[in-house]
Amino acid sequence: MKAAIYLMFLIGCGILLTGHIGSDADNHQKVPEMEKVTLLLDWAPNIDHAPLYVAQENKTFTKHGLEVELLWGGDPDAPLKLVAAGKYPFAVSYQQSVTIARASEEVLPVKSIGLLVEHPLNTISFLKKTGIKTPADFKGKKIGYTVAPLDVLLFNAIAANAGLSKDDYELINVGTNIVAPMLSGQIDAVIGPFRNYEINLLKLEGAEAGYFALEKHGIPDYYELVIITHDAYLENQGETAKKLMLAIQEAIQFTKEKPDAALQLFFQANPDASKELEALAFRDTLDVFATTQVQSVEKWDAFAKFAYENGLIRKTVEAKDCFVNILEE
Repeated sequence: MKAAIYLMFLIGCGILLTGHIGSDADNHQKVPEMEKVTLLLDWAPNIDHAPLYVAQENKTFTKHGLEVELLWGGDPDAPLKLVAAGKYPFAVSYQQSVTIARASEEVLPVKSIGLLVEHPLNTISFLKKTGIKTPADFKGKKIGYTVAPLDVLLFNAIAANAGLSKDDYELINVGTNIVAPMLSGQIDAVIGPFRNYEINLLKLEGAEAGYFALEKHGIPDYYELVIITHDAYLENQGETAKKLMLAIQEAIQFTKEKPDAALQLFFQANPDASKELEALAFRDTLDVFATTQVQSVEKWDAFAKFAYENGLIRKTVEAKDCFVNILEE
């Protein structure tokens, strides 16, 4: 009897010991560390960035081993320069800006590694009461612009394509104040408004507005929003860049497949956003969120050629210096 009890005691100790060892092993399993990176926004948080907030709120970044800080610094020109200087690893930027950076006298070493918005949002907008129906109707009109020299160059190219000379219209710098000068009649049209925002803002103000899409009136189609990084960062930490773009690609797909859920995740991250305006903007942006992360050599070359021929850049730049399809590498 005693032998049986002693045997049971030994078995019990074995079970407890085994359990303790198993528990101790579980407690010492390594939890993968999240890699912390910052992604600078090109503008204050808005619906153009919806997939980025989807990736953040839906833990898509986390799934790919990243803890991503989305940061807006208040100056649209700053993100590209900060990435070029090696201060931050990633930023949202524009195809035009990358082209100009690579063609500048002192080359800014940035590349696009992926896409957020794949077609232009920039427009020439006007109130329908002005009687403007085609770009030829800009003759005798006052035209506002927001960004020099890019907007001036783009407008002049479109006007020339419509048979107008620079003496046929007056260009006025309105800065970022786009809507008020239109409503007051200070200007008849303006280049710079995004078709998903200012057009809807004007509608909410009770003004019936129209616009011309740049790519349909003589400007090469271009990528509105791209994700950029520094050449050296890409060389040394390419896997991190790839993880970021995998997460963004997944978030864009979610946004397109589940738009209602995506919009709610955006509002969850940005509770102070104007729900009426952002919902309208989201409706008008959904079709231009990137359908692929394969950037086109032809598209980059076409805009670079246009920029060179129209004096926006002083030397030619090759597409291979401007972007890399990182998910194909």
